[in-house]
Amino acid sequence: MNGDIAMSGKLVAKKIKARSPGLRWKLANYARPAFIRAWLGVFVVAPVAKLFGIGTFHGKLSAVLFRADGSVVRYGVLGYRVVTTAFVNFVVDQLQTETSVFGDFKFHDAGVGVTAENAADTAIETTDGESRATGTQAEGASTYIYSSVGTISYTTSKAVTEHGLFNDVTAGTLMDRTVFAAVNVVSGDSISFTYQLTLTAGS
Repeated sequence: MNGDIAMSGKLVAKKIKARSPGLRWKLANYARPAFIRAWLGVFVVAPVAKLFGIGTFHGKLSAVLFRADGSVVRYGVLGYRVVTTAFVNFVVDQLQTETSVFGDFKFHDAGVGVTAENAADTAIETTDGESRATGTQAEGASTYIYSSVGTISYTTSKAVTEHGLFNDVTAGTLMDRTVFAAVNVVSGDSISFTYQLTLTAGS
């Protein structure tokens, strides 16, 4: 008996291109007084401070939305505010008596509160009900940038409008809270948040 067996196949790859959130969202987010104030602080005040030998630090929050249908929306920078008084006080305390939670600012929480961020904040205004994400920790593009990337998965529809970074999975100290124009999600969606803290030395 003679016979031939032939097998063939074809692999097709498709590139999923990230979309922009659109002009309406950009205007709603970037025209906020808190965003404008923080932008001026980062790109105008901070360089002038460095010119006079004064060190500064600031936060930056970016996000990418991964939809359940496979599409991706790259929102870019959500905001540059605001490092909290609670975190500053925490750092001073750690310089006196260090504890293990000093290096644990990697827990990302999000919420639906719309009250403008304030240095006096100690928590998310209104939690979104999802578990905090444990972010990966690394240096950013420079050695003086701390970065944490965490992805929160959603089980219900909601308009996400705030983010906070903590040093505990359920409680802890709030390092930074940022409020932004609504990112609408449905069950199965997820948001990847990238938080960066930039610390510049005096010159």
